[in-house]
Amino acid sequence: MKRDFLSIATHTPSELEAILDDAARLKADLRAGKGERPLLGKTLAMIFEKPSLRTRVTFETGIKQLGGASVYLAPGDIQLGARETVADIARNLSRWVDLIMARTFSHEAMIELAEHASVPVINGLSDLLHPCQVLADCQTLREQKGRLEGLTVAFIGDGNNVVNSWIHAASRLGIHFRVACPEGYEPNATLVAQAQKTSTASIEVFRDPAAAAADADALYTDVWTSMGQEAESQARRTAFEGYQVNSALLSKAKKDALVMHCLPAHRGEEITGEVVDGPQSVVLEQAENRLHAQKAVMVRLAGQSA
Repeated sequence: MKRDFLSIATHTPSELEAILDDAARLKADLRAGKGERPLLGKTLAMIFEKPSLRTRVTFETGIKQLGGASVYLAPGDIQLGARETVADIARNLSRWVDLIMARTFSHEAMIELAEHASVPVINGLSDLLHPCQVLADCQTLREQKGRLEGLTVAFIGDGNNVVNSWIHAASRLGIHFRVACPEGYEPNATLVAQAQKTSTASIEVFRDPAAAAADADALYTDVWTSMGQEAESQARRTAFEGYQVNSALLSKAKKDALVMHCLPAHRGEEITGEVVDGPQSVVLEQAENRLHAQKAVMVRLAGQSA
């Protein structure tokens, strides 16, 4: 039976650890120049409703490194759900390709795509979740800290799709997760409540960024205004004043705390240039690991061991 990767929540802790192990091995193999091609002859369809640097390049490069090929479907190419129903798009693509990755506005469209596709579907981003990003984040933390369980990650800013996926990952992998956000910009309340009931680690929502950052192993942030929210940009700048990751806030965390950002970064808004480009920043490591984490997901969904 086919499996999808729409959410970290649909995978057990042992499955997530196995994916991260595969990602580490694939990264090491690539650096060692090993030419294994476990997805030789496979094709990945990439549906983009939102443009992207990291998502497109890492998926397109990743499938090629694994021996496969990709088809890029730009925002205007198929007009998901407008020119043709999501179900019909899913059924047609399933006759031609082996994997589908989608980067959509609506999470409901992502679910519908997976329901009607007979091949695995990967969530490259939706308005609710960003699981591939958080997998890469976890890989980065394991590399830098040697473990995940017991670490404390403090996210400062909007309770967005990255935060929602972080709540899923933290609750399954034993990571203490804090998010500091202004009123009205909290993460999905249902996800928070579910995670707090089941997690062995703490999942907390703060108003005060300094309290969230206290003794954290990593400070994480994202843009205050995401794609599709441009009309709210001025209101968001006002709401998030005081939620910037800067040297003063970083001083509240542990001395060896990491600075994380899923990029692109708006220097001078959610983070200062001094911090995002500073010695504690691992933002480029996170970006690099998108390639390896997603390769691990593609290999597993294609039904072959890495």
